[in-house]
Amino acid sequence: MRRFVLALLLIAAPMTGAASAQTWPGWPAPPPRGYDPQQAAAEQHRQAIEQLRLEADRREIEARQNRLESALTVQRLQAARAPLPASPPATAYAPAPAVLPAPADQTARGVDEIDAWLARRPH
Repeated sequence: MRRFVLALLLIAAPMTGAASAQTWPGWPAPPPRGYDPQQAAAEQHRQAIEQLRLEADRREIEARQNRLESALTVQRLQAARAPLPASPPATAYAPAPAVLPAPADQTARGVDEIDAWLARRPH
């Protein structure tokens, strides 16, 4: 029995390399009835395309999973950050400049009265 299995392996070993490159495995017998080399080649191509499609789907799922994991990691990192210090509240008005600019026309009527009123002492 052991010799029989060994003999089968020795007979089949040289044919495996040649059979993988052909559509018909090349057995000693003629091809079966209804065998069409073009159909066999088309079936091989269909199977190869299906394998490529499945691999592309797998890669797409893996890419989607990696994007999701990346988004979750970014969210965890942002949640672990120390909060920024509180900013002072915004005022309802813009602060006045320390020095008022000089009026454009110093010779206009009433400029002296306005300057005197601005220069008065506060109450």
